[in-house]
Amino acid sequence: MLPVTGPGPEEGPLPGLDGLVPPQRAAGAVCTAYVLLEAIISPLLSIPVPARLRYRSREPYTVYLDSHIDLPEPVTWALSREILLGGLTAPTGLGDVSVFPGTGGEADSVFVSLRGRDTTALLRARADVLHAFLRWTACVVPPGLESEHFDVDTLLGRLREKDDG
Repeated sequence: MLPVTGPGPEEGPLPGLDGLVPPQRAAGAVCTAYVLLEAIISPLLSIPVPARLRYRSREPYTVYLDSHIDLPEPVTWALSREILLGGLTAPTGLGDVSVFPGTGGEADSVFVSLRGRDTTALLRARADVLHAFLRWTACVVPPGLESEHFDVDTLLGRLREKDDG
């Protein structure tokens, strides 16, 4: 899994921000990385899954995962950035998404389990690439400061439009 755009791998734990670029305060800051994941079919079989990770400062709690598997349009999952961060070092998850680090011979991997209405997918990502992407998002919105970037007024406006429509 290699990013096409984004940061290089950096040393150091998350969410520690020592040595990182100061947080960007631009309202529309976006992080995008094109990656190659693996869908785990069985212990001996996996298939490559081209994917894109997206993060926006306007939606600071969410990382979007667009996966492209033999479909005309990508399948998009909205993932909690906090769950992805936690899953780098320990099993974590909520509802349809769980994330956990690899062990033993797969210690360089992070696994993402996605459950939908009719299907379940287990994806393997390179831990160093996911770590680098999450460090990049931390430069845009440091963990713990998401509420400073969350646009409550826009959210309330959208909810009002749905009620009126």
